[in-house]
Amino acid sequence: MGLWEAMRARTTPRRNHLDALFLVPSAAITLQTALGFEPTGSGSVCYRSAAGAAFAQTQSDVLALIRDDAGAPDVTVSTDDFGFTWLVVAGDPADTAALCTDLHAVNTTLELNGFDGGLLCSMVPFANASGQRFGLTYLYKQGTFYPFAPQDGQTRDNLLELSVRDLLAAELPMEADLQRWLAIWKAPGL
Repeated sequence: MGLWEAMRARTTPRRNHLDALFLVPSAAITLQTALGFEPTGSGSVCYRSAAGAAFAQTQSDVLALIRDDAGAPDVTVSTDDFGFTWLVVAGDPADTAALCTDLHAVNTTLELNGFDGGLLCSMVPFANASGQRFGLTYLYKQGTFYPFAPQDGQTRDNLLELSVRDLLAAELPMEADLQRWLAIWKAPGL
């Protein structure tokens, strides 16, 4: 930030880095070997739907794009209690690269069609043999990741979240500001 921007108290918004989603498959290997967590095979993109035919057509195009993919993963769309839309892709748990490609395609298509203002996050859930789960969450507007590990009720496993952050800090752009680690209760796949 330059002197003039500092004096006017204006900052340039941080650009997302959607290609960071392609780093998740290697991070998945690290999570598996170090902590015993494996991808569940599902992933999701959370966004606020827009009214109108243009958005409906864009969402329809995204669904067709993923369904026409080789291997044809299952794709569902749902709306949560807060009015956000979740587009969920479920495929082969062993093919995290294909899942991340599909999530990238959803984000990119919405962005290229002018609906990037409604994008919130993308999530790739992981689970271990004892049933413990967390979602590796990509914040679209920040271009960073954070782990969200819900427990019974509405509590979080903070120790697991911090352990995952520390483990993946060298592989993924992790969100440094813990206040941005949103609690995404009832997220699909968690």
